Amino acid sequence: MRLMWLASPALAVGGFSYSEGFESAVDQGWVNDEPSATHWLIDQMLICQAKGDWSLVGQAMTTWSDFNETELQTLNTWVLMTRESHEFRLQCVQMGRSLLNWLNTHQSLQDPRVQWCSNLDTPTWPVVYALALHLSHADVRSGLVAMAFGWAENMAQTAMKTIPLGQIAGQKILNQLIAHIPQAIELAIQTKPSERQLFNPHLSILSSQHEHQYSRLFRS
Repeated sequence: MRLMWLASPALAVGGFSYSEGFESAVDQGWVNDEPSATHWLIDQMLICQAKGDWSLVGQAMTTWSDFNETELQTLNTWVLMTRESHEFRLQCVQMGRSLLNWLNTHQSLQDPRVQWCSNLDTPTWPVVYALALHLSHADVRSGLVAMAFGWAENMAQTAMKTIPLGQIAGQKILNQLIAHIPQAIELAIQTKPSERQLFNPHLSILSSQHEHQYSRLFRS
């Protein structure tokens, strides 16, 4: 039940307010219907999420279990350094702080991991999410399933609002994303720390353009 809670886009961290560059892709004409949205989001899942944040979350869950403070700080710094636009950095920091507040509400304040994380200057979303998964006693694979489904459902909703699309089209997109989640999770687990990457120039450029987009629904 705790994992279902963490997987829900309704989790009070503000994820619904970010499109992760998708709105800019629609504005630029790269995405304009259900097939193009599906293709875009599957690529984003396999190229960006799986080999980047999801791979890091899997490692961070083990690191939280060992409570290796030096390694946790290194992972948090890596997340910050891979955010190539103001909006992407804003998202990972704001959602990280919001989830940490949620943990402080729903977990014992005496937990040394929560206290340590609260003392970070800029706790990031992937690192704090890994902590939430660890405190939920999830194994790595189950934790990544929860994170992946939450991301997929949120992005399907984003596509519906932005293009816009109807409910049936949104469910078709979500169905395709779910079908690729096992592949993405295997990729995340198999990606070594030295191979982990979040270098996607096209998406970063779109994110930067979104900062000056005339009309927008989302914060990224």
